[in-house]
Amino acid sequence: MITYEEPGSWLLTTPSSAYVVRLGPDGAPRCAHWGPRLTPGQARALPAGREELPGEGGERFGVAGLQVRYGDAVRGVEWRHLGHDTDTDTDTGTAGGGDGDGEGAAAHLVIRMADRHYPLEIDLHYRVRSGSDAIDRWTTLRNTGDEPITIPRCDSAAWTVPQREDYRLTHVTGGWGAEFQVRRTALATAETVLTSRRGHSGHHANPWVMLDAGDATEDHGEVWSAALAWSGSWRITVERDHDGRAGWSGGFGHEGVTWRLGPGEALETPAFTGVYSAQGFGGISHRWHDHVRRHVLPAPRRVRPVVFNSWEATQFDISQAQQMELAELAAGIGVELFVMDDGWFGGRTGETAGLGDWWPNPERFPDGLTPLVEHVKRLGMQFGLWVEPESVNPDSELYRTRPEWVLRQPNRHSTEVRNQLLLDFSRDDVADWAYDRLDELVTGDDVAFLKWDMNRPVTEAGDEVWVPYIRNVYAVIDRLRAAHPHLMIEGCASGGGRADLGMIARTDQIWTSDNTDAAQRIAIQHGYGQMYPACTMGAWVTDSPNAITGGRTPLAFRFHVAMAGALGIGGDLRRWSPEDLEEARHLVARYKEIRPVVHGGRLDRLADWAVQYTLDADVVVLSWRPTTLVRATAPLRLKGLDPDGRYRDEDTGEIRHGALLMSHGLPRPWPFEGVSELKRFTRVG
Repeated sequence: MITYEEPGSWLLTTPSSAYVVRLGPDGAPRCAHWGPRLTPGQARALPAGREELPGEGGERFGVAGLQVRYGDAVRGVEWRHLGHDTDTDTDTGTAGGGDGDGEGAAAHLVIRMADRHYPLEIDLHYRVRSGSDAIDRWTTLRNTGDEPITIPRCDSAAWTVPQREDYRLTHVTGGWGAEFQVRRTALATAETVLTSRRGHSGHHANPWVMLDAGDATEDHGEVWSAALAWSGSWRITVERDHDGRAGWSGGFGHEGVTWRLGPGEALETPAFTGVYSAQGFGGISHRWHDHVRRHVLPAPRRVRPVVFNSWEATQFDISQAQQMELAELAAGIGVELFVMDDGWFGGRTGETAGLGDWWPNPERFPDGLTPLVEHVKRLGMQFGLWVEPESVNPDSELYRTRPEWVLRQPNRHSTEVRNQLLLDFSRDDVADWAYDRLDELVTGDDVAFLKWDMNRPVTEAGDEVWVPYIRNVYAVIDRLRAAHPHLMIEGCASGGGRADLGMIARTDQIWTSDNTDAAQRIAIQHGYGQMYPACTMGAWVTDSPNAITGGRTPLAFRFHVAMAGALGIGGDLRRWSPEDLEEARHLVARYKEIRPVVHGGRLDRLADWAVQYTLDADVVVLSWRPTTLVRATAPLRLKGLDPDGRYRDEDTGEIRHGALLMSHGLPRPWPFEGVSELKRFTRVG
């Protein structure tokens, strides 16, 4: 709900939080409150605080989220209020992404501002939804004059937290094969920059941030957070000043990227969504997961099928007969979707050739993909393909035909990464080609699933490339989904390099990491789940020893880790023993039983090595002991149960009391590593 309380003051209310914006004495919009719910009278009593989008000039010496340079070299903005607009309509998803399939009404506030002297209008957007604690914010700039305006920086929003004695910063860091490692550190009295300069959201960081007062736990304490809906380069600057105030500003682009706003042109930023919780880090995750499932995902109610992916089994050594054999084995253990990975197209027999030539390799598939697709469908599965539409090998028909489509700059060397160049998706003709080829592929071969990969950073890009590139990637995916409503898409960038709200708004799931070592995946999945729900988290069961780490884990352990997300199988089933295949068949069937709870239920982190999912009367607990360094003797205490309720153990039939499951927990007398357990309870009274 949005209330216009008095001239120059607005109150935004969600089920458990409030946000107050007020025009300051200088005319600049300022944050007066972000935290627990307030009455209108309480909101009116608050003074204006820090600027909603700090600029340059005057006594501003902090982070400048809005930087403007006019033709006469004058910089900054002096604010002038033009008015505001509000409207309420059916929720249509996050700004800049997805059709949302959302629930309920969304209220949209636009605070219309301008520079006092120069022809620049600035719209500050706010959106709240019924039943959701998320607040979307974004910014639109318009040049209403006759001369171009240079924009060195335009963040989506700046967020201010209330003043506290101390602050702690939570974010994730990592690298390829080690994404989403949670870091919680004292916030320095300084500017802390989290960023990706690679043209995608990145392995080394992820575009979200959390702050607390240093006292929050998993279940208690105030936490403020925000996440950016953008899949390209980004920057979030967290600031703690010498007066003890803290907050952050963030948006698309990285330092040095500049926009030129021509006469009559507009620049709209992606949404930067904020969530507040007084129930600790678990409460923040609950709110984010609900928001993503209800208002971000394009098809939130779609069942994520059990996937088999051929990559680790075959890599580039692909043949029709071999894929058919793997399909038969996959169907035998209950797989619902068979995906053929890299190596099926053009001259792609290794990393050096074929990218861009999206037609079946004639030697490997002399009759096209039809025989394989029909074989997969006869086995009761759907068919999917791996694609990497944004890249091209110099050794390809596409490059030989269209070398001008490659992203490059005059008088500069073109960087090859993994023997690849990047197509210039900022060009509409390149985006149109990609859509046409993928549309033909999906239509002609009855493809139900695309694993959309992106295996290299953006290089040789000028200022005019960064934003149109990502928006055209979005446009291609949006057009494909509109033309093929049945199509499922998995977002991938060498693992979790493109996991963000902008990509999740267009895909059904994210490939979390190329590292499928189950013991190491626990930490990766722990970090991913801080922000994103389990139904979006692609997780595979692969071979032991693991292809990347050499780690060895039992088959059940590997399954129990992968069952915490969207289950996939990626091992070479031809090497699995009959006993392994039978155990896998049983575990896949068990996963299908718990899938609605895992994907639609509330996630509670019971420990770094245990998770609980609760949906209505159903409770699922997954726990692991990856090493003997993990303490496994203390009971595992469940959360959020009805203390007066009774719960049936679906394996043993034993009836347990909710109060005791929460206070005394489940016993864990595990003497060895590599042990795991799946427990399912149903409330019976």
